[in-house]
Amino acid sequence: MLTIAQVAGRTGLTAHTLRYYEQDGLLLVPVTRSSSGQRRYREEDVAWIVLVTRLRSTGMSITGVREYAELVRQGPSTEQARLDLLQRHRERVLAQLAEVTEHLGAVDRKIDVYTARLAART
Repeated sequence: MLTIAQVAGRTGLTAHTLRYYEQDGLLLVPVTRSSSGQRRYREEDVAWIVLVTRLRSTGMSITGVREYAELVRQGPSTEQARLDLLQRHRERVLAQLAEVTEHLGAVDRKIDVYTARLAART
């Protein structure tokens, strides 16, 4: 069992964010508590938190993560719905990636212009 500080250290999230994820229904199961009331996380909790972090980092909304978590909690009968949700998210991520790649190309072209200009001066 891990403390909130240990999970924060392993995930890069703050204790505040971990508490928010718990309170907002983003975790699969309630976090257990020690006899003194301190949160105790299992390895499975940490793995799920890492997934939530990746979904959020790729632009999935809190609502989307909450919907995905609810589907997972409902069990195997929701696997098609989970797949559909993740495929829609993947399409959005791919579109964002294409846009960022296009912007990066513009930055690279500007770098090439300045590199050529500076090289011509020497």
